Amino acid sequence: MKRILAASLAIAAIVQCPVAAAQTQITRPIRLIVPYVPGGGTDTLSRLLGPFISDEFGQQVVIDNRAGGSSTIGTLIVARANPDGQTIGMIDAAFVVNPSLLGKLPYDTLKDFTPVVLVATAPLVLVVNSNVPVKTVRELITLAKSQPGKLSFGSAGNGTAVHLAGEQLRAVGGVDIQHVPYKGAGQSLTELLGGQITMVFATQSGIKAHVASGRLRALAITSPKRTQAMPDVMTFTEAGFPAIDAVTINGLVAPVNTPKDYIQRVNAAVNRALKRPEMQAKLVELGFETAGGTPEEFGAWIRREIVKWAKIVKDSGAKAEGV
Repeated sequence: MKRILAASLAIAAIVQCPVAAAQTQITRPIRLIVPYVPGGGTDTLSRLLGPFISDEFGQQVVIDNRAGGSSTIGTLIVARANPDGQTIGMIDAAFVVNPSLLGKLPYDTLKDFTPVVLVATAPLVLVVNSNVPVKTVRELITLAKSQPGKLSFGSAGNGTAVHLAGEQLRAVGGVDIQHVPYKGAGQSLTELLGGQITMVFATQSGIKAHVASGRLRALAITSPKRTQAMPDVMTFTEAGFPAIDAVTINGLVAPVNTPKDYIQRVNAAVNRALKRPEMQAKLVELGFETAGGTPEEFGAWIRREIVKWAKIVKDSGAKAEGV
């Protein structure tokens, strides 16, 4: 009987060895590609999460900023990287907008990546210069209809989330308002404060201090519910315009065929990080809302958003810079 038991245990050990050996081994620093310059929201979020992914694998996470091409340069590096777990990428809203905005891409958004986790969202606040005589979205739309083509909204550039939020407002409200693209969010905000444009959609962190000072007036926010950072600002749903829902997002993706066990470990590490009170407090401070979830849920979200923004881009006629 003892011999039979010993033989069974030996066979079980042999069978289990390949399973244990199948776990992806990470033996050098992990490269996290950020398709933007240092200092922005996508970069900041990547640096906050890096240490948690590092702890999971016992390897340093190195942030590699590869800006340009409406985020396609850095994203292409992820697509072409070896699927060995040594390279992952942080994406934002451009990932799901670019397929329709730019047309032909150097990669296939749906086929060349493995979704890892939706990290966070950043709702957008519609703000007007305090001299604009409106206090609600409906009043703004009424004013816009009384002055066709006279009101304007600024953005950080053609095809950005803040631009497309303005296109949603134009479509839903049935108003003729002019889009003024700038080379960044900072420039559009400066012009708004100076009264050169009427309104912008902006992140909470970008405009919170100006709203508090009274220089800008916040009309509504694109989040599904009111936020901790700006609890006095009503949602667009509360204002009667639920279809205005553009947000900026950040999530992690890996090259297609990256081992599933690695994807699950990164996903778990990020989800644990997002549950930490200090991380949640920091994200609120930066204007983010924590997300999380499974790789499958993130993949389904990506597919839905590509279809959604394709229609908005087509209907609005939005074009990327230089296109």
